Parts: sequence; structure tokens; C-alpha cells
Amino acid sequence: MKGIILSGGSGTRLAPLTKVTSKQLLPVYNKPMIFYPLETLLKAGIKDILIIVAPDHPGDYLKLLGSGREFGAKFTYEIQDKPEGLAQAFIIGREFIGEDDVCMILGDNIFEDDFSETIKNFKSGGHVFAKEVGDPERFGVVKFDDNMNAVKIEEKPKAFLSNYAVTGLYLYDNRVVEAAREIKPSARGELEITELHNWYLSKGELKVDIVKGDWIDAGTFESLYKASELARKKVLNNT
Repeated sequence: MKGIILSGGSGTRLAPLTKVTSKQLLPVYNKPMIFYPLETLLKAGIKDILIIVAPDHPGDYLKLLGSGREFGAKFTYEIQDKPEGLAQAFIIGREFIGEDDVCMILGDNIFEDDFSETIKNFKSGGHVFAKEVGDPERFGVVKFDDNMNAVKIEEKPKAFLSNYAVTGLYLYDNRVVEAAREIKPSARGELEITELHNWYLSKGELKVDIVKGDWIDAGTFESLYKASELARKKVLNNT
């Protein structure tokens, strides 16, 4: 299995911090933000990783992360010229993915859980990770049955669907490249990750795992502060 860290976008909600650097390079306590999703992949044994970045700061990523040798891994870099949807990552990364399965994580998503066993035991289809939240209308939301099979998935539903938001960690078999090519841009001109999920759902092949620990989408000042506090407590508890 190969890994992708999607680290594009302009991070406008964190301006003026993001006027001088990429959002995913901002510090979260004692490490750059991107180290946290990177560690999630490395813990699961994924060593061949594509890092997709915006065109503004690719040199900063290369200076920080290098070839991956320091991490016992191999890093490849691609530029996402415009942020045209999360599913675009599988078009940008099609040559990198090749004939392998892939695990993608968003560069601003920080998880307390260790997903190593789920990732290592992945066989086929699609697999998403959902977290119970108090404001599901802000997220892509998934409804699932007792066997953890997705029943319905919808982006920012107007009518209540469930309390479970889909987080920024995704597992797909190699057909994801085909699926990404088939989906059409949404009204906002993006290749939506929800449409990719629905591609697998239509085939009855979308599984759901529950995130038990903290999950932070560190794209706002409040969530960035919360992420730093979580990281600080973890460091102090381990010393």
C-alpha cells in the first residue's frame, strides 16, 4: 500500500499566518503540522508516500522533509496547481499509485488513534473513518449499519443523516484511480471526495471505522490551538 498526504490549499482561514507559509507547515506545539499525518502513515508501515502541495511553498516542504530517508521512507512530491477537490489527488497521483492500493490522509488532520491494524488488514473496496460530532451539518456525514457498512454518505446534509462526520483519512483499493476519473466536478467546480465514496457505496463496498480518540481538523485558529494543547499533553504524559 502507498500513502498520500494532501497538503494543498491556501489556508485562508488562518491568515495572516498563511501569508508567509503553508498551513500544514505551521507549528502544532513542538512539530510542524504535517508531521502528525505523516506519523499516522509511518506507524501503519506505509513507507512510499506522495506529498501533494500547493505551488507557493514546495521548496519549504523539500527542505523540511527531504527524500524521506531520515524517516525510513521514500517521499515523492507533486504540485496541486489549484485546489479543485480532494478527489483530484488520485488523478495527480495516478502514476505514483500505479497498481497499488492507497491510503490518503489530509495534511491538516490530526488523530489520537492508531489505525495501523485497520490499514494493514485492508483488502479491497473503500474504507472511511468516522467521528461522532455535535455539528454534523458542517461535514461530510455517513450513515452505516450494524456491520459497519456505509448506507448513505452526504456532504453537509441539510436534513439530519447521522452524528458521524467523515474524517480526513481514507483507504481505497487500486480502482480509486478509475473512480476519480469518472466523477464530475460539483457546482463549486471541485472533484468531491463524497462522490468518490459514493462510487464505492454504489457497489456495496464502503466500510466504516469509528474514531475513538480525538480528531482535529486544524484549519482554524481555535482548532489549531486545540491541536497544540493535545500534542502538549501527549508529550508531557510521555516524559
